[in-house]
Amino acid sequence: MKYISTRGHAGQPQNPEFCDILLGGLAPDGGLYLPESYPQVTRAELDGWRGLSYADLAFAILSKFITDIPPSDLEAICRKTYTAEVYCHARAGDERAEITPVHWLEKGADGRGRFGLLELSNGPTLAFKDMAMQLLGNLFEYVLAKRGETINILGATSGDTGSAAEYAMRGKHGVRVFMLSPHGKMSAFQRAQMYSLQDDNIFNIAVTGMFDDAQDIVKAVSNDHAFKAKHRIGAVNSINWARVAAQIVYYFKGYFAATQSNDEQVAFCVPSGNFGNICAGHIARRMGLPVAKLILATNENDVLDEFFRTGVYRPRKAAETHVTSSPSMDISKASNFERFVFDLVGRDPERVAALWAEVDAGRSFDLSGTPEFARIAEFGFVSGASSHADRLATIRKVYEQYGVMVDTHTADGVKVAWERIGEVPTGVPVLVLETALPVKFAETIREALGRDPERPADLEGIERLPQRVEVMAPEVDTIKRFIAERV
Repeated sequence: MKYISTRGHAGQPQNPEFCDILLGGLAPDGGLYLPESYPQVTRAELDGWRGLSYADLAFAILSKFITDIPPSDLEAICRKTYTAEVYCHARAGDERAEITPVHWLEKGADGRGRFGLLELSNGPTLAFKDMAMQLLGNLFEYVLAKRGETINILGATSGDTGSAAEYAMRGKHGVRVFMLSPHGKMSAFQRAQMYSLQDDNIFNIAVTGMFDDAQDIVKAVSNDHAFKAKHRIGAVNSINWARVAAQIVYYFKGYFAATQSNDEQVAFCVPSGNFGNICAGHIARRMGLPVAKLILATNENDVLDEFFRTGVYRPRKAAETHVTSSPSMDISKASNFERFVFDLVGRDPERVAALWAEVDAGRSFDLSGTPEFARIAEFGFVSGASSHADRLATIRKVYEQYGVMVDTHTADGVKVAWERIGEVPTGVPVLVLETALPVKFAETIREALGRDPERPADLEGIERLPQRVEVMAPEVDTIKRFIAERV
């Protein structure tokens, strides 16, 4: 399997393989890596995969994208990553526990699930980002050891990516992590998860701005090829293809859990800020997974919803980005959206480069009325947005009606799924991708329900632990200097 850039110039080696792009993040031309073509899944493969464990399913799917790691080694990495010990702490001791179980909220008269949650927050940091990040940590360690290299990871987080990356990379040989986050914009629990880590290879930097400012710095450093090469800068944000590839797996696993045969379809509703999570669903669908609809849910930062409704992609400036109670989606420039648009415009890198030249210049682009935008229906997308009031009402309704407590981002997904369910074919089950445990957003849970969410016993009092973080202005040169002094 070879990889290409969404902007046409993947660099050297020309059309690199997986391990070549794993450590690098952005392509040299500023684009994002994608496979030359999406591997197609046969009916026989779907039938054979239905009963696999999560680890074995991950190996089967990732083998289609990773052909430069020996199969026996890749299988060992998948089995090391996806264990009940790592992902099922809430059900400790149950080796048969599903890593990504489906929790049905509604069932039909036949007893089959109709509307439910695909639980993705059973990992060490209680968020869906663990599903890919734990694999990334093990892949990094494997490839670096084989090549005798080190890496300095530079990332940006609006909430959960940072802690998932740091927990996946802490103590890894040959790896340092420099994680940027928006100062004061995450929940107290999210800050504590990241900033309380005392590992020597973890550096937290809180920038006095929004997530988009932090993300722009990561892109600017990645585009400084001399600095990137000298200091061995890599990426763990969802711009890294390995993150997206790993997320494809749970769409297949969710599909198998929600259906009884591969003649059936399913719809997924995905809370999305940076478009990475739902991009994996889009790719799973392009591979042949029987997905009827992909429902995209945003919060008040509705850049993506605006595009799917109007055809206009209009990234906001940092000052226009809302600070919300679902902070991991407080994003107004969706990095992974470029991968989707690449497919939407027929995989034309020149077209993508022209569109993103507008974005990089601070402008918008408009595909409304074009044959390209007409393909949205073919790709199965619909969208919607949610507000703080919607969030509170949804958290209350889900709790009162089903006895289930959901976090703020999952609530955005449930609200939009309810709103757009009429566009899903009759009888097709709808799964909302759960994003995190409610404890990560306790302030809003208290506002909605008047009570504290439960938390795992080992995380009691985490907010009171000493925290280690540097507060800095969102200036590229300042961040570069900080990194250079510590590598």
